[in-house]
Amino acid sequence: MSLSEYKRKRNVKASAMALSRTGGRKADGMRIVIAGKGGVGKTTLTAVLSRLYANTGKQVLAVDADPQENLAFSLGYPAEKASDIIPLSQNSDYIEEKTGARPGAGWGGFLTLNPNVSDVVERFGIRIDDKISLLVMGSVYAAGTGCLCPENALLNGVMRCIRLMEDDVIILDTQAGVEHFGRAISEGFKKALIVSEPTFNSLQVALHSAKLSCELGIGEIHLVINKLRFEDEKKKVTDIIKDGSLFSSITYLPYDAAVLKTEPDIAPLLNTGCPYVREAERLFQTISEGF
Repeated sequence: MSLSEYKRKRNVKASAMALSRTGGRKADGMRIVIAGKGGVGKTTLTAVLSRLYANTGKQVLAVDADPQENLAFSLGYPAEKASDIIPLSQNSDYIEEKTGARPGAGWGGFLTLNPNVSDVVERFGIRIDDKISLLVMGSVYAAGTGCLCPENALLNGVMRCIRLMEDDVIILDTQAGVEHFGRAISEGFKKALIVSEPTFNSLQVALHSAKLSCELGIGEIHLVINKLRFEDEKKKVTDIIKDGSLFSSITYLPYDAAVLKTEPDIAPLLNTGCPYVREAERLFQTISEGF
């Protein structure tokens, strides 16, 4: 199968899945999922893109589904107020209200698998500024918590049910690896940014993530190579990903000391004009075409 034919069939599948989820209505807003191996820079990129979209006047909902829960601080939320952030997965009363089952209650009983969580942002969203809101999903902990079905049902329901205005943006920062694809949290997203370092192990996770993104019907899958130090690393990347047919684009973000100097808050980074920001802005333009 040719590359063009492969992409055509992938886009047809994505459109069909989007229409089935919305009852035939046009899918809403822009939904971007950011995935990849741990430590590759997903949270930093999520925060940078959130700021770039906000700077164009878009309303942005940044969703932190990483157990490290650092996205708030990358967006400028004060570190001294960390205790004020209660992840959604730890709101047992809300989970029980929506799913009919309390976390850790054990097996048995009835469970609502498609909970109505349309009020979740209003009740638990954190307002970063007038353009950016944050929703912290939290982790699902296995040790001693009993059946995890209520938490999984709620987290899946949140991503499925949040409706956007036409010009709004959701950016989902996922946990390391590919578990979120298995739990279908990423289902319904239009674009996937698969972040990787230019290493064999990281690229293997990226390729696996790209295949799972395709299976979920995500129409555009963009590969982002972060922390590039040497030009010859690009050849290593192309040797591993072969023809790159899974990807709509490939972006190389350079290793940049400015990222470390400004962390955790990335807002000052955007004003430096550093190499990382310049390439991130090019990525932003690529994924925003037609939006």
